Amino acid sequence: MTHKTKGIVLKAVKYGETSLIVTALTELFGLQTYMVNAVRSSKRPGKAAMYQPCSILQMEVYHNEQKNLQRIKEAEWSPIFNCLYSDIAKNCVGLYIVELMYNMIKQPETNADLYNFCEDALMSLDAAPAAVTANFPLYFSIQFAYFFGFRINDFPIKYNEAEVYFLDLNEGQFVLHQHDAGQYLEKEDAAIIADLLRIQHPSELHLIRINRLKRMKLLQSLEIYYQIHIPDFKKLKTLEVLQSIFA
Repeated sequence: MTHKTKGIVLKAVKYGETSLIVTALTELFGLQTYMVNAVRSSKRPGKAAMYQPCSILQMEVYHNEQKNLQRIKEAEWSPIFNCLYSDIAKNCVGLYIVELMYNMIKQPETNADLYNFCEDALMSLDAAPAAVTANFPLYFSIQFAYFFGFRINDFPIKYNEAEVYFLDLNEGQFVLHQHDAGQYLEKEDAAIIADLLRIQHPSELHLIRINRLKRMKLLQSLEIYYQIHIPDFKKLKTLEVLQSIFA
């Protein structure tokens, strides 16, 4: 039986002479692995490019709950990105996003809200100006954690501006005092995270002014935050790439 569903490609591995094994987050079935036949042949030039990471596809798939490996019957771009693949900075941010997704999403559970958030993020990234693109990994990392139950609690609405707040990475909340145990972000870094939490849409990210060194420090701190809350979380390879691109 076939089903129509949208999907975001997270990873594609060559299989045999002409096929691919594709891992995708789908709208209907959550995380799935698909066999895609005859897409690397000379008779179908360009088909393999459709399955590169970040691609958003409208697919017709064969789905059997008893199998771990499904099949894609037909697929097409939906939408076609304007510049996510041609713009080096956006492409690197996109790869960061899908690596984080691949590290975190492990089970084939349907979650339409998660799928829609990830699709909207990639489409917003494609349309983003440079000032938004640079802050996009921070925004995505903070918001993405919500779907796994450890989003950072919002900065207190009522507070004395003279007081110094720290961000407790173990608890995911802003606190007035540090303790001997635990890991914290200091006042300046905590304030930036608080500003990012107030962002309602990626288009507002240009309002957050951060230099490249501070941006990378915060991304590394968020990686630690994920490692604290997800014991088997793998180190993100794309962080080093982002550091070189935004240097």
